[in-house]
Amino acid sequence: MTLQLLARDVGVSRATVSNAYNHPEQLSAALRVRILERAAELGFPGPNPLARGLRRRRIGAVGVIFGEPLSYAFADPAAAVILDGLAQALQTDRIALLLLAAGHPAPSETPGLDAQKVTDAAVDGWVVYSTEEGHPFVQAALARHEPVVILDQPSSLGAPRVEVDSAEGTRLATAHLLGLGHRDLVVLSLPFAGDGRSGLADVRRQDHGTFELTRRRLAGARSAVAESGSPGIELTVVECAHNDPASAAAAVTPFLEQGPGAPPTAVVAMSDQLAFGAIRAARALGLAVPGDLSVVGFDDVAGAAGSEPPLTTVRQPLEERGRLAGTLILDLLHERPVAAVTTLPVELVVRSSTAPPKAGRP
Repeated sequence: MTLQLLARDVGVSRATVSNAYNHPEQLSAALRVRILERAAELGFPGPNPLARGLRRRRIGAVGVIFGEPLSYAFADPAAAVILDGLAQALQTDRIALLLLAAGHPAPSETPGLDAQKVTDAAVDGWVVYSTEEGHPFVQAALARHEPVVILDQPSSLGAPRVEVDSAEGTRLATAHLLGLGHRDLVVLSLPFAGDGRSGLADVRRQDHGTFELTRRRLAGARSAVAESGSPGIELTVVECAHNDPASAAAAVTPFLEQGPGAPPTAVVAMSDQLAFGAIRAARALGLAVPGDLSVVGFDDVAGAAGSEPPLTTVRQPLEERGRLAGTLILDLLHERPVAAVTTLPVELVVRSSTAPPKAGRP
């Protein structure tokens, strides 16, 4: 069944049938109902959306390249709020959202094979959400020469970008702990690359990782130490394979146990999820938070204020980030001018998970 055959069956022109679907205001209500009812009887679903998109030069959908497995978009509280903000902006223009999870390809996989999903996707433009530098999905999107907006990273693409002041956030968090008197700190880090590594990150790993956001947040912690001017501050960087509490607890546990020296008295976590993992690990070892270990997070997700203890964290405008990215891609699709970079502010929210180190501790 085609548009032409339906028109012949109903006894109207092909243009009239097309208007029933695309321009209903140009038909009487009775005629439109008669056309649609007959189409349903004949099993005709309507004009082919891809063909219609080619005629209009617009599909009506935006692709989101998401730098984690698909399930992460729904499981991680911060990611869910950001994507909600993005969807809010797109739905104002009746734009659909196609979520493509880039994830991290296994060493045995052919890097470009899965990227065919991007090449074949029926979309008008792209939002690249916190994806690894040089990922095949990003390269495939750029090759299509369509509008692109970046959420966080990578910044090297030269496309309009929405970010938060990540370095300032970790600087505030670290300075808060130093101000309380802590001198032996662990930076519980997001991945530096998509290879699944976990544990102590050496300087080369810290400075040359392919995740730019992680490098920025580490730079903020280093900046706070330098600004303090205090000698003898230990900053141990522990990388987590994934941004979830289980990965964080597994990575930080060996460093919270009594080792060659005294264990750290504070943790600067690069996300609230990692902070929750640090608190879980401390409890498993019989350490009190904040009595034995102070913990600061980053994000201020919905569960941070209600955690036990309530989490000191860096608040970022999660929903606004997504909404701004959606507004930017709509502006590009409508050929309106946009800013090159929009950097949103952060603030430290002090709750009960931080306190001065216990008396007698270094």
